[in-house]
Amino acid sequence: MSESFGLRDKTAIVGVGATPYWKRGKSGPRTLQELVCGAIIAAADDAGIHVPDIDGFAYFAADFDTGALMETLGIRDVGFSSMLTGSGGGSAGAVGLASAAIIAGLAETVVVVCGVQQGELRYGAMPSTYDASAESCFYQSAGLVGPGHMFALLARRHMHLYGTTREHFAEVAISTRINALTHPDALMKKPMTLDDYFAAPMISDPHCLFDFCLETDGAIAVIVTSAERAKDLKQKPVMVHASAQGGAGEWGRSIYWMNMPDETFASSGHAAIARRLYARSDVGPSGIDTAQIYDHFSSQVILQLEDYGFCAKGEGGPFVASGAIRFDGGSLPVNTDGGQLSCGYIWGMSHVREGVEQLRGTAANQVKDAKFALVTGGPSDIPMSGLILRAEA
Repeated sequence: MSESFGLRDKTAIVGVGATPYWKRGKSGPRTLQELVCGAIIAAADDAGIHVPDIDGFAYFAADFDTGALMETLGIRDVGFSSMLTGSGGGSAGAVGLASAAIIAGLAETVVVVCGVQQGELRYGAMPSTYDASAESCFYQSAGLVGPGHMFALLARRHMHLYGTTREHFAEVAISTRINALTHPDALMKKPMTLDDYFAAPMISDPHCLFDFCLETDGAIAVIVTSAERAKDLKQKPVMVHASAQGGAGEWGRSIYWMNMPDETFASSGHAAIARRLYARSDVGPSGIDTAQIYDHFSSQVILQLEDYGFCAKGEGGPFVASGAIRFDGGSLPVNTDGGQLSCGYIWGMSHVREGVEQLRGTAANQVKDAKFALVTGGPSDIPMSGLILRAEA
C-alpha cells in the first residue's frame, strides 16, 4: 500500500496528563473516575486549552462512561465517543482513532484516556472468570488461567525454534530496570543484576517474576487536535505520523486461540500491523530513533522487535544481547522510562506518554535528537495496534 492514507502528520498530540503511579490497590480512597478526570484535566492544562473545549473521547479500555466524565468535567457537548478495543492491544491505535475522528470532521479536540485501578480481581487472573465455553474449558482445564500462562507458551515455542534463552529475556528486564532507576515516576528503584533475575521465583515457565509487568493504579490522558490548531497551543506538538490497527487472521482471535501456524505462534502477532504502519509512513525500522514497546512480558519485547523489522525472525534474542535496546549506547533505545516491567503499567498509555516526551525533548532519559518514535499496543486480542510519532520539524 502506498501512502495515500490521509492521516500522516495531519494531527498532533498537544497535551499529556498523568496521575502518579501506585502499586496495585494503593490509589484509594480515590475512585477510578477521580484518577481519569485528574489525568484529563492535567492534559488539558498541559495543552493550554479549557477542559470544556474537549469534544471527543477515544478509548481502548474503559471501565468508565463518557456521560459521567462529561458531567464531572463540565463538558457540554461531544461529537465523537468511541472505543477501539477492550484491552491493551488498542493503546497505540486509540490515538489513530482520535486522529481519524478529527480528520473526518467529527470532533476538533479529542482526549485519549486510560485508567487502571485493580480491586480484588487481578487482571492476571481475569480469564479464570470467563463463562464456560468449548474454548475456555479447553485451556482452563490445562491450568492456563491467566495471560502469563498463554504468553509463556509463545515464549517457549520461540526458544524451541530459534534458540532464544532466558538470558535474552533477562536483558530486556534488566535494561528497562536501569532506565527506571533514573525516571522520577518509576515504581521500581532497586537495581537488578543477572543473579537477581535468576533468583526470582518462576511464575510460568519460562517467565519468572521479573518477566511480568507491574500491577499498577493510575491514569494517563493525551489531547489530540489538528496540526493547524496545534501551532497555536502551549506545547511543542508531536505529530501523529502513522497509525495502524487490526491483525492477521492466522493469529486468530487472540493468544487463547493456539491454532496458528508455527512461525506465527512464536511471534507477537504484530507483523501485519508493522506492514501497514510502515506503508503509511515515510520511515522504516532504520528511521526509528526510539521504540516504546508494549512489555506486559519481557519475551514479547523480543518478538515485537522481530515483527517490526529491527532484526530478522528468530534473531531477537541476540539483538537484545548485543546491547541494542539499551538507553546508554544502544542503536534502538527501548522503553526509556522503564516500561511496564519497571516504571508503571497503565495498559500501554505510559508508552504513548514516553513517546511524546521523547519527541518534545523533555524525557527523563532523553534520546539525543530523537525525531521518530514507535509505540506499540500489546500483543493480545485483535485488534492490536502501532503508532509512529514524529517530532515537529
